[in-house]
Amino acid sequence: MQNSDIQRVFDLSLIQKAELFSALLPAERDFIHSRSSVLQLRKGERLFSPGERAEHFYMLMQGSIRVVRPRSDGGEDEMARFTLGDAIGDFDFARGAEYDAYAEAVTDCMLVMFPGFGLTMDMFALEEPHTISRILLNSIVMMTSRIKATHKIIVENLSWVQELHRRAYEDPGTGLWKQSFLTEEINRILENPTALIMVKPDRFKILVDSRGHNVGDEAMIRIALVLKNAIRRIGRGWPLRFKSNESGVLINKCDPSLAETSARELLEAIAAMEPVPAQGDMPAFSFSATISYAVWPDDNTVWENLFNGNYALLLDTWRAGGNRIVHYKGREA
Repeated sequence: MQNSDIQRVFDLSLIQKAELFSALLPAERDFIHSRSSVLQLRKGERLFSPGERAEHFYMLMQGSIRVVRPRSDGGEDEMARFTLGDAIGDFDFARGAEYDAYAEAVTDCMLVMFPGFGLTMDMFALEEPHTISRILLNSIVMMTSRIKATHKIIVENLSWVQELHRRAYEDPGTGLWKQSFLTEEINRILENPTALIMVKPDRFKILVDSRGHNVGDEAMIRIALVLKNAIRRIGRGWPLRFKSNESGVLINKCDPSLAETSARELLEAIAAMEPVPAQGDMPAFSFSATISYAVWPDDNTVWENLFNGNYALLLDTWRAGGNRIVHYKGREA
């Protein structure tokens, strides 16, 4: 069906009900009506994608659309679903923002779009400057109102919001913070100096191959407890799980001396863990670990380089026999 045919079938006045146009006069709403178009999407097609600027917003007349935000770990989170009469992207449009998610048609959809095909707000500013001024003013009022409403919800439900935040970043097997927490929050939590201590248990594959994954999982829970106890003693920082059996701690306001002491205490605490008892022909399994540490910004001013260099040193030391502490000093030239 051609767009002109669609516009004869559907009532474009739906766009006039948008919050963005609530303060307009009847003649100004007619102008908005005349500058809107109908957009048709097939199931699975995208309305917009991350990185695109919000130059239109939409009212859904038929079907369903979901908005999905990609995660840094390659996964996705569905943020919202829209159905008949819902406005999509009006807040981003009002801010002139770039989308950080994509919108996808769950079913075949019909939407009213403003501005319509081939039109921009800059064109309208020349054509109807008073109307555009009213829209811009109303966008400020709308954004202020929504920000206040969101702040009120957060304040009234602060403990609930904090719990959701914690669960989103919690490793379900150990209760440690996931690496994604570090990736997304590091710019907020980094303080000079901050120590990154990484831990890799020695001979872990032998333990799992000989005693099973359940025994390996239990060992990781016990190592996680060592890390959590270390953070409790210091009174600040985060116990973390990285890849597979690699874990560690991030300690803010931690100079090299404290970092070395903390690494030594972790090594001793893991070595003091109760061995896995002998079973049949298999001897008891005693624990040891390889530990590498680095301090930002002393050892490298670029956090990503410090993290990657410290991790590489951890693996190299572990492959060479492990059961020792090494200090990554990858200072930039």
